[in-house]
Amino acid sequence: MSYSLFCIGNPLLDMQVTQGEALLAKYELKANDAILAEDKHAPIYAELVKDHKVTYVAGGASQNAARGAAYVLPPDSVVYTGCVGDDDLAEQLKAANKREGLREVYQVKKDAKTGACAVIITGHHRSLVTTLGAAEKWEKSHLESEIVAPLVEGAKVFYVEGYFLTHGVESIAYLSQKASAASKVFAINFSAPFIPQFFGSQLQQIMPYCDIVIGNEAEAEAWAAANGLPEPKNVTATARAIATLTKSNASRPRIVVITQGALSTVLVSSAEPDAPKVYDVHPLKEEEIVDTNGAGDAFAGGFLGAYVAGKTIDECVEAGHKMGSMCVQQVGPQYKWPKVSIL
Repeated sequence: MSYSLFCIGNPLLDMQVTQGEALLAKYELKANDAILAEDKHAPIYAELVKDHKVTYVAGGASQNAARGAAYVLPPDSVVYTGCVGDDDLAEQLKAANKREGLREVYQVKKDAKTGACAVIITGHHRSLVTTLGAAEKWEKSHLESEIVAPLVEGAKVFYVEGYFLTHGVESIAYLSQKASAASKVFAINFSAPFIPQFFGSQLQQIMPYCDIVIGNEAEAEAWAAANGLPEPKNVTATARAIATLTKSNASRPRIVVITQGALSTVLVSSAEPDAPKVYDVHPLKEEEIVDTNGAGDAFAGGFLGAYVAGKTIDECVEAGHKMGSMCVQQVGPQYKWPKVSIL
């Protein structure tokens, strides 16, 4: 089978709790942030299970987006890979993927546990603390395996989360260069401020091959600060700077999309860097917002799904907004069921 969209990332099971103000204070976490767990955070996972009501939701940034794209596209359009353990957490991920129509081709490590993400909800903010587990045992050879290699060859669009650059840069360099050489589309999401902040050299390796770059305002600010831009909070200037970076395949413009939550979304194309587009978000009422975890991934999924379906860029942004809006009205990175039409 061939799948139009090929996604790669860290498969995680989200462990989500609400009213987590005391947890933020105890573990020195920020209300709206995403980090990799350090030694001091190690006890948090057991503490969630012991002292809180945990909601388990299929997670992992790229996997969330892949499920979102699969939601809006016909069956057998999207495939996803990453590394999991041979355990119940992986089975929960598979069940969630199946419902949305996403095919996964996991690499399975029997000696490791599937990664988990502690999601601490406070009001409309979410703090993510990730232990990668099996995800960081990923091996590039899986891309060249008998099952996965034909899926790579058959795909037209590739998508990766920025988190994967913490351990899988060799695989992403391979995929992005392969896509660029074949004039296919390669998309990346910054995913969290710490990626442009602390993994700038890895990002620099990949950026020449990126046709679509997605991020939010905090990630854009982190990129701007890391790259010495004079106005780090100027989202449009940052999007323009990213759009006009050197590009390997000059036949296709680079599109940079920066979301700003319930505020507008900014888009800059390298074809017209001085003509940024600003898209209003249809705001929800306060009582309609259940949970913002996964909203950015939902936007990416809607955007990519529309892109693969051949929609205009304006329609892609609108699809992203619709999916983001749908996601924040659910618990965790999930979508309405039965499915509703987005495109």
